[in-house]
Amino acid sequence: MDKEQYLAVYRHSLAHILAKAVIELYGNKVQYAIGPQIEDGAYYDFVLPEGKSITEADFKTIEDKMREIIKRREPWTRKEVTKDEAREIFRDQKFKTELVNDLPEDAVITVYYTGDDYVDLCRGPHVDNSQELMSAAYKIHSCSMAYWRGDEKRDHMQRVYMYAFPSKDELKQHIKMIEEAKERDHKKIGAQLELFMFHETAPGMPYWLPRGVKMYQALLAYSRELQLRHGYSEIMAPLVNNKKLWLISGHWAHYLNNMFIVPGFDGYTSADADVNDVVEDLKKEDAPKKAVKIQAGSPVYDREHIDTMAAKPMNCPNAMLEYKRKNRSYKELPIRYSEYDVLHRKEKSGQMNGLFRVQEFRQDDDHTFVMESQIKEEIADIIAIADEVYKTFGVTYRAELSTRPDDFMGDIEVWNRAEADLKEILDEKYGEGGYEINEGDGAFYGPKIDLQIKDAIGREWQCGTIQLDFQLPHNFGLTYTAEDGSQQMPVVIHRAIYGSLERFIGIIIENFKGSFPFWLSPYQVGIVPIRPEHNEYAKKVADLLQQNGVRVEADYSDNNMKTKIKTFKNYKDPYILVLGDKEAAENTVSINIRGNKQLNGVPLDVFLDMCDELNENRSLTLIDSLDQE
Repeated sequence: MDKEQYLAVYRHSLAHILAKAVIELYGNKVQYAIGPQIEDGAYYDFVLPEGKSITEADFKTIEDKMREIIKRREPWTRKEVTKDEAREIFRDQKFKTELVNDLPEDAVITVYYTGDDYVDLCRGPHVDNSQELMSAAYKIHSCSMAYWRGDEKRDHMQRVYMYAFPSKDELKQHIKMIEEAKERDHKKIGAQLELFMFHETAPGMPYWLPRGVKMYQALLAYSRELQLRHGYSEIMAPLVNNKKLWLISGHWAHYLNNMFIVPGFDGYTSADADVNDVVEDLKKEDAPKKAVKIQAGSPVYDREHIDTMAAKPMNCPNAMLEYKRKNRSYKELPIRYSEYDVLHRKEKSGQMNGLFRVQEFRQDDDHTFVMESQIKEEIADIIAIADEVYKTFGVTYRAELSTRPDDFMGDIEVWNRAEADLKEILDEKYGEGGYEINEGDGAFYGPKIDLQIKDAIGREWQCGTIQLDFQLPHNFGLTYTAEDGSQQMPVVIHRAIYGSLERFIGIIIENFKGSFPFWLSPYQVGIVPIRPEHNEYAKKVADLLQQNGVRVEADYSDNNMKTKIKTFKNYKDPYILVLGDKEAAENTVSINIRGNKQLNGVPLDVFLDMCDELNENRSLTLIDSLDQE
């Protein structure tokens, strides 16, 4: 048994111990649902007897009861039962009964007994005896509300979470990492630095505040500058499109549940609508508009004029239309269309998490149109861009190849060729075995390379992606005139490096703990005139800095110097200039450097050069000594 299998058995067994402890503490009327192992432990869902609930004050009591149960050294017994026997065993447990009833009649049903008084419906495997858990290192850390089977219309449950590791040292290290994550929490830091906010009227859709917009724009400016050097052209397109576009692209069939639908007269406004039902209805003779075929070789039909619209979850169909607006020649390829438009993707409320999982976001998106012979060179250039971007932010990454999913579009031979192309590219870049393969995790229109970056506390986030697409060019009838005069179909490469800017910003907020590099800081310099009579010189310094592209904020109020400095320190401004008689007379600045180091009497032109250098080099560290000049 490898470590991963061992952890699964260990954690799942502890989930049973947790359930047994809750039942012993809160009585046999407790309804227990499911208790799977998760990445750092396990959880269990309960409905407690009326008037009872689990709070943080109860965590230690439950942990103590779990230890008591483990010390009993009770045997664990696996038993195969019939469906009727399972119904009888769980006759007083509504959730277990529902799970049993949902099983096929010929299913092999297994239950596990812990001692004689606790039984759970479970495939296993589990430990043979509770004594195997004697050295268990676990800690209950939270309790939240959950819905039975994730359906908000079903029973409300209490979900109890615990960490679980093979040793106390591993548990201690994990708790330390969690505490560090709380210190770095982008939601907390984002509020403190006044970067963004959320409001219940737009769930999962961030409001960017003035300071946050400045950082957002710095990210966009860097991306645009880099892409210009690599031959990209930026486009913009509508944020909502008629349903016809999404039928052609395949998103209506494959992505409908994640799209925000704007109702139209055809009556199909639900994100849960079955596309096949829509298609069949549209074919009927009594349809109010003539049915016309919109996709060559496809069974999908639509009326000529349908008002139903959808907010775009992806930019790809718009890029296809912009390519198709005129005849193309092989001499024009590759054509690289970058795009930063707003996207909307519907998420379940429980899945949204600050900037990490939102319903509105932008990507550093691109759709590049190439000949097949250009694929290898183009993807090599994209990976070079990713290397530069991630190095600029001080993060490392690894690559994954995701292959054909079950709901794929197109011809299998085309998929096989595309996957082989990507594998060859990855082998050359990272070596065989230097990347992972995720079978069946590709996009519905093509295989992809995902770039997983590692954050400051070791978590991985999928940000960059490179997707090879032979399907959308076919669906939209895209062509170019080849050198021999024939009409050929281009291949599309979908590409993002930041990925969602919102997610990327969340990651870098946590990586830097809000102390951003100079070039990225919302405001790079705070200016503090010591007294009102120093405001004139302060304004001169501010104007010069702004003319040199430095983001400046100055406090010309009557507040005392320490209060002004504290304000800018709380915002984590990299440099705070304190200006008084001496500085005004000598045309210098005295600098409070983030981190509490100071430089006094720095000539103003020298400070301007320092700022220029930091902006130009996008350095991760501040210049804190004139010796570096």
